[in-house]
Formats: sequence, structure tokens, C-alpha cells
Amino acid sequence: ILIPALQTSDSESVDLEDDLEESACLTESKMNENKPGDSQNLACVFCRKNDDCPNKYGEKKTKEKWNLTVHYYCLLMSSGIWQRGKEEEGVYGFLIEDIRKEVNRASKLKCCVCKKNGASIGCVAPRCKRSYHFPCGLQRECIFQFTGNFASFCWNHRPVQIITSNNYRESLPCTICLEFIEPIPSYNILRSPCCKNAWFHRDCLQVQAINAGVFFFRCTICSNSDIFQKEMLRMGIHIPEKDASWELEENAYQELLQHHERCDVRRCRCKEGRDYNAPDSKWEIKRCQCCGSSGTHLACSSLRSWEQNWECLECRSIIYNSGEFQKAKKHVLPNSNNVGITDCLLEESSPKLPRQSPGSQSKDLLRQGSKFRRNVSTLLIELGFQIKKKTKRLYINKANIWTSALDAFRNRNFNPSYAIEVAYVIENDNFGSEHPGSKQEFLSLLMQHLENSSLFEGSLSKNLSLNSQALKENLYYEAGKMLAISLVHGGPSPGFFSKTLFNCLVYGPENTQPILDDVSDFDVAQIIIRINTATTVADLKSVINECYNYLELIGCLRLITTLSDKYMLVKDILVYHVIQRVQAPFESFKQGLKTLGVLEKIQAYPEAFCSILCHKPESLSAKILSDLFTVHTLPDVKALGFWNSYLQAVEDGKSTTTMEDILIFATGCSSIPPAGFKPTPSIECLHVDFPVGNKCNNCLAIPVTNTYKEFQENMDFTIRNTLKLEKEESSHYIGH
Repeated sequence: ILIPALQTSDSESVDLEDDLEESACLTESKMNENKPGDSQNLACVFCRKNDDCPNKYGEKKTKEKWNLTVHYYCLLMSSGIWQRGKEEEGVYGFLIEDIRKEVNRASKLKCCVCKKNGASIGCVAPRCKRSYHFPCGLQRECIFQFTGNFASFCWNHRPVQIITSNNYRESLPCTICLEFIEPIPSYNILRSPCCKNAWFHRDCLQVQAINAGVFFFRCTICSNSDIFQKEMLRMGIHIPEKDASWELEENAYQELLQHHERCDVRRCRCKEGRDYNAPDSKWEIKRCQCCGSSGTHLACSSLRSWEQNWECLECRSIIYNSGEFQKAKKHVLPNSNNVGITDCLLEESSPKLPRQSPGSQSKDLLRQGSKFRRNVSTLLIELGFQIKKKTKRLYINKANIWTSALDAFRNRNFNPSYAIEVAYVIENDNFGSEHPGSKQEFLSLLMQHLENSSLFEGSLSKNLSLNSQALKENLYYEAGKMLAISLVHGGPSPGFFSKTLFNCLVYGPENTQPILDDVSDFDVAQIIIRINTATTVADLKSVINECYNYLELIGCLRLITTLSDKYMLVKDILVYHVIQRVQAPFESFKQGLKTLGVLEKIQAYPEAFCSILCHKPESLSAKILSDLFTVHTLPDVKALGFWNSYLQAVEDGKSTTTMEDILIFATGCSSIPPAGFKPTPSIECLHVDFPVGNKCNNCLAIPVTNTYKEFQENMDFTIRNTLKLEKEESSHYIGH
């Protein structure tokens, strides 16, 4: 919908159809002023200025094919044009023919500031006839709103900030540049809508908004983004839909990957010096658990083991002088009634849309709050820096994976930050034999067991169940601990969390609303359905009478006066059954997930972790597996050709094996772990009759054969029968 921002009298209007030929000539002559050459010196077809100042006029774009140069803001704010094309079409989605028509329209309008023609922007105030160029509007302190219908307001009709009273007697600093300003709202001085003592220069705000982008632009005092951004948009601050400038900088956070390794206590007892670090000894350096930027040798602070917590003097004074630990602020779920700036930009039915940066166009823009999406593998790799070189061997019985894993993780010598080494043993084996096992295979089997255990309920998307015996044995804590260890140590992700369970972990149970799909109990689900489908108050009361004992038991009985009361009743039942009923298991499970800092990472980057906790990994394809495996030895060209053909045949369903079977045969995992494989899966071409999978090294040896048919038959036979034999052995052991 195009809302004309400029109203002209009949004497000023021109019939474009009657003067088409004259208009075309005029437009062509205007555009021909831009001669080919240095684009920096070409003038914008709207404002006729050759300035290249992105902060003031937007990006300057030159299309040599059409001999056309425009400032982005001049184009975006013009009153008689709208975005009809895609981002890559024309100029920022504005078609060339539309730009020509708008230049022609503006050529007949005189700027009320510089008195020259070409004023393409008009004040939207009713009956206001002022029109101006974009730079002239800035000069006269007009306000341009980069949202909605992209309205512009002249100096007489621009929006203002209303301050009821001014209690400030002295100057206050701009909270961005810290230069003192008079705390009086004006065009150049703006006040934060969420913090009464936060004042800014307009220019400072605009530069910050361009650098931060919509996902990081917020109040510098309270960090509020929704209220702050709405007000700044109203007052004419352009907040671009793009990544923050520091997110686009390569290796911007490289220094965060460096660990602090220095003893900073007042009296260091180490003869080798403060920088000496000897792991697994009393001279190992322990970092402050709060800030991580100070350290101590264990002996210098009388720490008995690395597992003991330690805080530096600064952090200790802050924590213990406060009298109590402060609780972390609760995250609030997005509310459909409170539409934030992101929602406005994505859902506004506007003829013009702010241009996205190339890097952000392909990304999901619905990011949680103001946290920018980060790659989940990078987050897990960062957590993996906690893992030490010291290894801990776990003796695992594949026939009873849960019990042996539980015994290993509960061992007093087990430390989740030690590297894991797996040895498979057979129960009741008189010879006590053991053989090396794959850590990733062990973790994969453990995650499969957890998914199908009695600790969770549901079909595909699971919630915590109420198992009193498991609660008594603290198994929910152990389950959370196992999940955390699997993620950090390179194991597979669960992928079976319901959105409700995930939201409870991230935002808190009090901010989560369950749905009917979360109820796995058939009888409870039927009660909810009957209440929800009641069409009259009498029907509703009848259902409540039939379920009186159950509703009384769970504390959800309520007085029914209208039919709409059924919705609150359904909500109460859902909250009780899915959340309140399993409160104790949830708290225990949550504590387990805190192992190695996993829960804190999940809460900081919910969008990234949702993809691996609530969704199964993407299906494997021939290309994914081909890219995953690297050639480890001098390749046999013929065998590698057979390998690629085999992958394609498996993908096309022309083989008895699947992509997952191949990956399990070589690595022990049916999917690629979020943190990736260590070591990287590799291929060897050997003169053997059948393929060999080394799960400990993620290595697959493929046979060198004369024909592809022989290659496929050998691959299918070996992979299929090996996996079948492993499954039968596991069942045999369990049966005994």
C-alpha cells in the first residue's frame, strides 16, 4: 500500500501520461549528468549530492549499466516509490523503471530548503505541502522513520519526546561518548524511554545503531531493546537489519579462546615462577570460577584438588560482601502481544523493507531476544577447552550400557573434565579380557538408552516422567550429567527434548505453557479433550463432575460460571501434569545439566541448542558422507571411484545398507556429533577382500576390487552382517 507523503495543488500536478515524451527526455538528461568514471564523484539522482557518507545518507550505490547513482536513504524515503522487486533486482529491490519515474516526479517539485527541484520526500502531516531532499531534510532537522510506511516529518510536525518534569540542574554526560550535554529533549538530544538518567547525542545513537544492528542495539544503561528500539525508530534513528560489525570481523573473539595461565596471588610459592603450570600436580594453575581472568597454583591457595572452587580477591569481595548470592534474572518468553522490533521488520506489510546485509539474508532472523545466533559446534568446542590431557578409562559392558556407565560416572575418581577412554568388557568373563572401545560409540549407545528409558515419557518429543525410584536413586541428576558429558566430549546430541522441556530449562517452568501433545497419559489427555470440546456450560460441568476426584486430587477444581472458564481449567491441568508433577525430577535433571557449564551455555544461546536438543540430526546424504571422510593414504583412484558410486547407490536405495549403517560401521555413531568427530573420519584403500571399520580411529578401510559389482557386494555383505552380529551379541548378553 502506497501512502503518498506529499500533497500538491492542482496547479502543481502534471499528467505524466500526456507529458510522457517530455518526461523521458528530462529524466535521461538528469541521469546523463553522471558520467562514467570514479563512482565517488557521481551525484545521487535524487539529492544531486556526490557525498559518500553511509552514516548520514546510507550506502551509495552506482549502477553503471543504467548510468545511475543513488543514496540508499534518498531512495528508501522517497514518497512515490516502493519496493516491487527482490533484493538482488534493480537497486536494493527498487526497479530501475520505478526509480526513473520517481526521479521524473520529483523533478517537478521544489525543495523548500534549497529551492532547487528534485524534492522527492514530503511531510506526511495532513495539509502540509513541504517537500525536500533527504540531505536538506537532515539540515533542517526533519525526522525520517525507517519503519512502517517510512514516513518523514518536517521541522514543524516532527515527533518530540515529552518529558513531564526536568529535575536535572546540571549537565549530564552522553552515555555513549561521555561528553556533557544539557538534559533537555531536542532534535539533537534524546533521552532513553526506559532509563530516566540516560541521555544521548542523536549522532552518537545513529553510529551505534549502524554498528550494532537490530540484534545488539539497546539502552546502554539497562540493556532494554524492545522499548528502546521502538522509541528510537519513532525519533528517526535508523536501525539496520544486519549483523553487528564486530560479528562480521574475522577472528574477532580469538582472544577469548586463550586461557589465563598465571598465578596472581600475592605470595606465589612456586620456585619456577608465576607462569609455571604443571597439570595434575600441586603446581597446576586454577582459574577464578567467576571471572576466569585471575589464577593461582593449587599449592599457593592451599587447594587440595583441582575440583575445589576458587575465587580471586575481587570476585570474593563482591560475592560475600553482598550478603547473599543474587539470583540470575529470569528470561521471558516472547509474547505475541508485545511485538518487538524484529517482529515489526519481518511482519510489517510495508511497500518498502530495510535492506539486509548479504550475510544476514540467509540466516534465521527470529533470534531469541537480542542474542545473536552462534554455531552450536563452536559453542561446544569452547566448552571442550575444559577437557584436560589426563585421561580416565571407563570399563563399559555393552550388554548393560546404563549400569556400567552409571558405575563409571559415579566413581569417586571420575572427573568430567578428564579425557574419556573406553574399554569394553564382557560380564562374567573368567579371563577378564578387555578390548579398546570407541568413546563416540559408547556415548551414542548411552544416548539411545536414555531416550528409551523410563526417565522420559512421550513418543518422539519427550518430557520428564515421574519415577519415584529413579528420583530416590538420583538418576535424573545422572541423566542430565550424562547428556552434558556427551555434548562436551564429542558424543551425539539427544534430539528428543520436547519444546516444553527445553523452554523450562531455558526460561524457567513459570514462563512455560505446555500443550496437549506434552501429555502422554491417555486418560489425562481424554479429560483435557473433553473439557476443551465442551460446547455449553452444562456439558462442561458434567465433565467436571465425572472427573471430580481427579481434579480435586491435583488441585485444579475451579468455579465454572462461563464456558470460557474451560480454557483456564485446561491450562491448570496441563501445567500440573507436565510441569508441577515432575518438579523434583526437573530440578535434579537441571543440576546434572550444569556439568561442565552446559546448562549456562544453553540458556545463553537457546536458538543454537534447540536445533540439537529438540530436533534429530539431518538425514545423511552421499555428499555429506563423501565430504566427511578424508583420504588418509595414497588413494587408489579406481577404489575411490567405486566408493563414490557406492554412496550414490545407497542414497538411491539400490543397496541393502543405509547411510547410517556405513557411519556406524566406521565410527560407531549413526549421526555426526554436533562438535564433530575426533579424529576426523578417514578412508584407506587396502588390498583386502572386505571393508574394515576402526571405530576407535574413525577409519574405514575399503577393499580394492576389480569390478564395482564385487565392491558393492563386499561392502553390503560386511556392513550388514557386522551390525547384525553386534546387535545379536548385545541381545544375547542382555538375555543372560
